[in-house]
Amino acid sequence: MDEQIKQIAERLHGLRDALELSSEDIARSCDISAEEYRLAESGNHDISISMLQKIARKYDIALDALMFGEEPKMSSYFLTRAGTGTSIERTKAYKYQSLAAGFINRSADPFIVTVEPKADSEPLHFNSHSGQEFNLVIEGRMLVSIDGKDLILNEGDSLFFNSKLPHGMKALDGKTVRFLAVIM
Repeated sequence: MDEQIKQIAERLHGLRDALELSSEDIARSCDISAEEYRLAESGNHDISISMLQKIARKYDIALDALMFGEEPKMSSYFLTRAGTGTSIERTKAYKYQSLAAGFINRSADPFIVTVEPKADSEPLHFNSHSGQEFNLVIEGRMLVSIDGKDLILNEGDSLFFNSKLPHGMKALDGKTVRFLAVIM
């Protein structure tokens, strides 16, 4: 995990240098705190997908370029075989597997997300980002909290929501959860 986060941090720094912007400029234009951005660029702290997506959308670059260091090239179709999507483990308890990393100019970012169980005392981490999000539970049960409303999702359940609202999730029953997340 540490090496992947350091690589993302290097790409963030490279983007900022290429655009000749300060960290405060990027933070302000992407509606994130300057401290949050500085921590992300340091490579020593977790970097949220929502922050990367805000930066990618604002500066019209592929989310994959920030996450994986690869530019998508396909425009007709992109096939992802089971278990082969480009993945990033942001923390030991949270893994994203991209299902469309090679498709250029896509209007949605689909991921298989794996969430490992945490202690009940561990607080939810909330984030928000522009657009909408769709989640479909493939395996396990999870708690999703959206703007103060707690929902339990079981295998096969799905949820579509305004992702500008603060939201977070947690694996339940001490078991790993896998779900499809489509961020639009």
